[in-house]
Amino acid sequence: MLFPTTLVGSYPQPEWLIDRQQLAGRFPPRVRARELWRIPERWLSEAQDDATLLAIRAQEEAGLDIVTDGEIRRESYSNRFATGLEGVDLDHPGTALDRSGHPNPVPRIVGPIRRRRPVEVEDVRFLRAHARGPIKMTVPGPFTMSQQAQNDYYPSEEAAAMDYAVALNEEIRDLFAAGADIVQIDEPYMQARPEKARQFGLKALNRALAGITGTTAAHICFGYAAIIHQRPSGYSFLPELAACACTQVSIETAQSKLDCSVLTKLTGKKIMVGCLDLSDPTVEAPETIVERIKRALPHVKPEDVILAPDCGMKYLPRDVAFGKMTAMVAAAKLLRAEFGGR
Repeated sequence: MLFPTTLVGSYPQPEWLIDRQQLAGRFPPRVRARELWRIPERWLSEAQDDATLLAIRAQEEAGLDIVTDGEIRRESYSNRFATGLEGVDLDHPGTALDRSGHPNPVPRIVGPIRRRRPVEVEDVRFLRAHARGPIKMTVPGPFTMSQQAQNDYYPSEEAAAMDYAVALNEEIRDLFAAGADIVQIDEPYMQARPEKARQFGLKALNRALAGITGTTAAHICFGYAAIIHQRPSGYSFLPELAACACTQVSIETAQSKLDCSVLTKLTGKKIMVGCLDLSDPTVEAPETIVERIKRALPHVKPEDVILAPDCGMKYLPRDVAFGKMTAMVAAAKLLRAEFGGR
């Protein structure tokens, strides 16, 4: 299929499930934030299942080709996995600077990072059981997790990142075994901290992907539009992903008006082109989305382009999110009509 459509990962959680105002009024949690959930603990898992079904159905009704679970069970994209690992003290968290420069409570590393049990496997099984077509599951990357932790054990951040990578590799293998068609690794801190990413970030990411044969994606972004309002027009770390073992690279172009000529450096990768501006509550016309995609086409073959939002859809009102998804699907149809393909 030409121009398939998907989400980056998240979809808005219902107001009855989570306190959306409180969620949007703080930086994304790195440790658990149970105070955000409106449902008592004994009913929370069932409520999250129900909300996940709504997210799946919304994506399918809008016409997306590849669906996610909307990350409905998560307080942030990263903390569900990062807090499920051995070697971190969650009762006595540490502090680290967020990408915006603000201190944030984070997992404190006090021993070897190990995966003592699968973390998202049941999430994939639920998604596989209820989705009609291809599915994608997202996980935080090893470099990003190393930057969202206070290291009180390892001799270096690199050493911590490499053990995060080993744990993540085990998880990714199990996600594919449980039915995932695509596994996406989120590495926003490669953009936020490019010098460190050049030192050991790519090494850690490739260790996480070692021996993996399924379709994998690496996502790199400028931060949530709801929180990070100013965007550069170019990435500080992107061409380096040409050396990544992943199949796809997920980027943002809509809000930043990215100079897409950089994509010529990623030959051989499929590019997930962020084409929905999540800083704007207006639902784009399909023709607007087509023009954003066409900025990439001089530099990426049409058969290598995937349509997606910029990241952070969870912060949008649900009706706006649904409208933007529907417009993106309509844009994909226009592109297929122009370039051929079903």
